Amino acid sequence: MAKVIGVRFREAGKIYYFDPGDLEIAAGDDVIVETARGIEYGTAAYGEKIVDDEEVVAPLKPILRRAGEEDRMRHAENQEKRASAMALCQEKIDKHGLDMKLIDVEYTFDHSKIIFYFTADGRVDFRELVKDLASVFRMRIELRQIGVRDETKLLGGIGSCGRALCCHSWLADFEPVSIKMAKVQNLSLNPVKISGICGRLMCCLQFENDVYTELKKGMPEPGDRVYTADGPVLVCDVNILENKIKTRLILEERTSERSEKLSTEYHVYPKEEITRTARKGRVERSDAGERSERGDRTGRSVRSEQAPEEERGKPRRRMRRPKPSKE
Repeated sequence: MAKVIGVRFREAGKIYYFDPGDLEIAAGDDVIVETARGIEYGTAAYGEKIVDDEEVVAPLKPILRRAGEEDRMRHAENQEKRASAMALCQEKIDKHGLDMKLIDVEYTFDHSKIIFYFTADGRVDFRELVKDLASVFRMRIELRQIGVRDETKLLGGIGSCGRALCCHSWLADFEPVSIKMAKVQNLSLNPVKISGICGRLMCCLQFENDVYTELKKGMPEPGDRVYTADGPVLVCDVNILENKIKTRLILEERTSERSEKLSTEYHVYPKEEITRTARKGRVERSDAGERSERGDRTGRSVRSEQAPEEERGKPRRRMRRPKPSKE
């Protein structure tokens, strides 16, 4: 077990573990920490926490001190320099004619390095660009290529829901998102409707998926036949969040001679009022002595009834005796 403090360096950024040592750090305190990139200025996401050793990436870097007034002023100066550094770097990019889009720039707290974030469709040869930037800034230059999801997280924006983007406002890490999650939540599979402004599947599909998966347990699918207090019904629509099922009563069951007859009006039932669920194209009664109706592979219903008592045990086909051979 290890005692750690969670520190983030950007709003809604990833949380990194640091060793607090003898310092008493509370959530929201500004701290100066040692990282692989050098000395950094960050904010404690929460206070002291005990975690398993497997969760810690060794070696665990220490928190050097709480940020003082001088540290805050220096951090503010670094933030003000970003605009001029962006303009200068963009000018150099245009000069070299590089096919890359500059997204953001970041100074390390100790001015040992400046990092430029950019996006590009492929690999970019920026060796000459690095030489020009190093001659101007007189410090180490790092150009880091990022993806479209990271670009959206850095820049921010408004989502289709009308709220600030989750990735920019509170979502710390990106999780894998699949089209199956949209199917579970009964969403349209139109890529335009389920994609964010980054062009990828919306992040909210992932962190809302667990709730939908839990609520969907025991819910039938549209087209299924289920049984209620009013009799057998056909499921027309399912509202997962309200746990309600929109149905039509089955007035006459389908046979080989006639088609299924449904009620014209719709009936809504909560999930708890369903007594038994059957597969699509298959209806089974649980009443003792009743007939059971099931669908064959062609989709037609086949009715099976019990044979009378006197016919039970008789073979379906009589075996003919062989004719005696003529000699």
